[in-house]
Parts: sequence; structure tokens; C-alpha cells
Amino acid sequence: MKKSDNSRKWLHLTNNKLPEKFYRTNKHKLLPRPDRLHKMADALLLSKEARQRLEWILWYQSKGELNATKTCRHFGIARKTFYVWLNRFDEKNLRLLEDGSRAPKQTRQKEYTSLQYKRVVALREKRIRYGKMKLLTLYQEMYPEDTDISSWKVQCIIEKRGLYYNAKKQGNVNRKRKRSVKRKKITDLKQKPVSGFLLCLDTIVVYWMSQKRYILTAIDKHSKVAFARMYTTHSSSSSRDFLYRLHYLLNGKIENIQTDNGSEFHKYFDQTCEQLNIPHYWSRTRTPKDNAVNERFNRTLQEEFVQLGHMTNNITIFNKNLTEWLVEYNFQRPHQTLGYMPPMNFQYKYYKVLPMCPSSTDT
Repeated sequence: MKKSDNSRKWLHLTNNKLPEKFYRTNKHKLLPRPDRLHKMADALLLSKEARQRLEWILWYQSKGELNATKTCRHFGIARKTFYVWLNRFDEKNLRLLEDGSRAPKQTRQKEYTSLQYKRVVALREKRIRYGKMKLLTLYQEMYPEDTDISSWKVQCIIEKRGLYYNAKKQGNVNRKRKRSVKRKKITDLKQKPVSGFLLCLDTIVVYWMSQKRYILTAIDKHSKVAFARMYTTHSSSSSRDFLYRLHYLLNGKIENIQTDNGSEFHKYFDQTCEQLNIPHYWSRTRTPKDNAVNERFNRTLQEEFVQLGHMTNNITIFNKNLTEWLVEYNFQRPHQTLGYMPPMNFQYKYYKVLPMCPSSTDT
């Protein structure tokens, strides 16, 4: 895509509604089988792993000449792995190429006895502030004949009975812990210097004329291509709209997304990430350095745009002026970390040499 086409695409996003895509099909012309399967994969929003497995099978059936050894050598996989997915492959149901649940079928059961239950409950009720390790020590002193007790069983009994000093507060804490376990921390992601690999998102809260406005921002950590838009509400539906626009703007080339723990990045935003097959990573609490690139862009946006007289309560006018400034930021403004090149020039140069890179980075 040429530079002028890119800039027109940016300016097109000043409209309140997202542009609609229309697809025309020729009823008298049937697409080749690989193209049909690729379109089915796009419609089903298959994950990257499932698409890769589809490529194995298509290559095996076309270029591989039904030779499993040749196919496995070409993709660098084990024959056993290839045969597992080949046997699961069904042209009418490509979702079978997705990873299934890896949860164990037989989970660890709570094997404490009724006598242990009564004894631990009695100890906890007398010493409601004691933790499981202290209760275990007292239990072993009082009942030395019971050698089958453990701190895990003590904790299970406490949770089942709800023996907490402040049950309501502890319930909220337990729910937060369960949610935090499911979140992917940004420190777990092995980052790559690839454009589109990681998009960092954040929110700027602006007070103006006794009103609050929220500016959602996003920046590519590698190429520094940035996007922003103002909203009147601090909700996950606003973040969802912002993500749809960002996804359209970057032609869907978003591999991972990083946000902080704000409420606007939950619910609808998380649902949209799952729909678009984009892994969502979270910054650590009270650790702004995890999202340092976006924090620096927020400062630039405020110093070079908001504080220079462009602030207004009119969302339409503000977003129109903001998009024009973003075009200048991405296409003209030199960036120090990019060798004083504009982000779009740097990205164009990056994609010019991309065919020389390994195929694993061409995603």
C-alpha cells in the first residue's frame, strides 16, 4: 500500500462509524481448494496454531506428494505430531485443528475425613486469625496419632466452611486472585523486534471545562506507529470500538496486545480480543515501566497536541484534529529511537527487507 493510500485510510477513521467491508462472490467460478480452506479459516477466526497445521496438511496434499517424511522435514516437525493432526483433519470442520483443553481428566480430590473436618473447624473457630500453618502445628500437637493431615487439607476445610474473620472481604480477595491467575503477565511474553508483534494500549484522562474526557492510545512497540481517539465514557465498550478501529487500521496485523489493569480493558474488550484471536497481556500492578513506550507517547500527545490549544469538549472536532496530528506524527515527525525516521518510513523500510528474514517472522 502506498503512503498516500495509508494517509487516506487514517483520515477515513475520523467518521463516527467504522467502514463496512463488502465481499463479492462469482457464482459461476469455484475457488481452488486451498483458497476455499483459507477463506473458511478466516471466517472461523482460527488461531495461528490451527492455521499453521492447516498449512502442513495442504502442503502435504499438494507439494508434499503425500509424503509425510518430506512434509515433516520441510516444516521441521515430528512425524508423530503431523500424523496426530492429519488424522484429526476434517475439511468440513476446521475447528478440529484447534488445541483442545489440557486440563487433567482426574483432578486432585479433597481426601480429608469427617473427623479431621470437625477438629480443624473447632481449631479455626477458636483462633480465627491463625493461618493454615499455625493451625497445622497446633493440630499435630493435639492429635499426634493423625499423621495424614497436611496444610493443604487444612486450607480446603477453611475454604469450604468459609471460616474467615471478614468473610465478605476475603471472598472479594479470593475472586481477584482467581482472575489474576488467568491473566497473562507481560513479563511472560518473549518479545520480538517485529512490527505488529506487540501493541501497547493505555488511557489518558483529561479534565476540561468541568468535564472528563478519555483518550485511548495505542502504539506499536517496534515501529512506533501510534493511534489515539477520544471518548466520553471510560467503559469497555469504548475500548472495544477503539480496538476494532485499530485492527482495521493495521490490516489485522496485531499479534499481541498489552494493557494495564484498568476496568476499560475487561469484559467487552476481552471478548473482542478472543474474537479476533489476539492474546491479551497485562502490565504488573503499579509498574508503569512495563508500558514505558506507551507512557512516552502519552506525554508527547499531551505536550505537542492537547496543551497547544487543541482541547475541546466536541468529540467530533477533537478526533478530526487528532487524526490529522496522528498523520503528521506517523508520516512526518522524526523519531529519535528510529534513527530520526518517521514511523511509517521505518515500517516501510522494515517490510522491504522482510522477505530476506526467516518465514517465522513473516506474520
